[in-house]
Amino acid sequence: MKQKGLFDEEDRLRVLSKLGDSLEKLNEKINWEIFKPLLKKALTKEPKGLGGRPAYDYVMMFKIIILQKLYNISDDQTEYQINDRLSFMRFLGLELKDKVPDAKTIWLFKEKLIEARVSKKLFEKFGKELAKNNLIGKEGTIIDATIVEAPIQHNSKDENEQIKNGKIPEQWQEKQNKAKLSQKDCDARWTKKHKRNYYGYKDHIKIDKKSKLILKATVTAANVHDSRELKNLVERKDERLYADSAYIGEEIEGILKAKGIEGQICERGARGKPLTKKQKIGNRKKSKIRARVEHVFGFMTNSMKGIYVRTIGLARATFSIIMMNLTYNLCRYCYLDIAI
Repeated sequence: MKQKGLFDEEDRLRVLSKLGDSLEKLNEKINWEIFKPLLKKALTKEPKGLGGRPAYDYVMMFKIIILQKLYNISDDQTEYQINDRLSFMRFLGLELKDKVPDAKTIWLFKEKLIEARVSKKLFEKFGKELAKNNLIGKEGTIIDATIVEAPIQHNSKDENEQIKNGKIPEQWQEKQNKAKLSQKDCDARWTKKHKRNYYGYKDHIKIDKKSKLILKATVTAANVHDSRELKNLVERKDERLYADSAYIGEEIEGILKAKGIEGQICERGARGKPLTKKQKIGNRKKSKIRARVEHVFGFMTNSMKGIYVRTIGLARATFSIIMMNLTYNLCRYCYLDIAI
């Protein structure tokens, strides 16, 4: 075997840069330190005594989560890939001599952030930076939702009925079944779309019409109708809102009117009352703009390797999905090619 040269690692990294390392571009464009105060506040606790292994750098651990969302990889795969790939190591600021966080450490870090309920604050922090850099246009917003599949639960009919009614089956609460309960998702739900059944959650988002950046997001069970979350997404400053026909209704009209928002929502015909030619032309114009939100979900599906969670429960799913949305914004921001 050829002896390792002094500059072999540097030479290989230069080759990666020449070939086009997208992670290197992320590092060039994003000031990761803006997230540090929030991470520090969420994770720092009073020391109980001397000793113990020093914690990994919070920002580096946060960047590991971004890697997971960018490539849709599990904790175990993440540990392996960081050890295996120079591009991952460079992105995280690690050298070959440095110790890489193992899968359990990565999982625990995320659990602490979930417990601190900090995901939306991290998302909003980057949103403020985007607004500060005038990346949010004033041409209107678009809302939509997508299903986020979760691991399917194998429960009895009676257990599913109890879960549907918001109850935890009694036998799961027994002491000897504590481990079983921890593996059961009592928050995910079944829904049907285009004659196909899905199990999991929904990512409801509002994007900026011009930049296609996600401005706001909420997470619900998959069976919640898209229109139900409109009230939690829209704001007076939206001015003009585009959406598909799922958002039609008197309640929606009332919410938009109360906030002074011009609704550009696709209309739909009814039995015995088809759309007029004028309505069809209007729908085509609205749909052309509304379709921009599909580009967001398309990027997540293709470039970020899929829209699904490996977690159990709404709290973990919310964290995972909001981090997915943040990762999309980071990538979109780099595409817009302006450095923060």
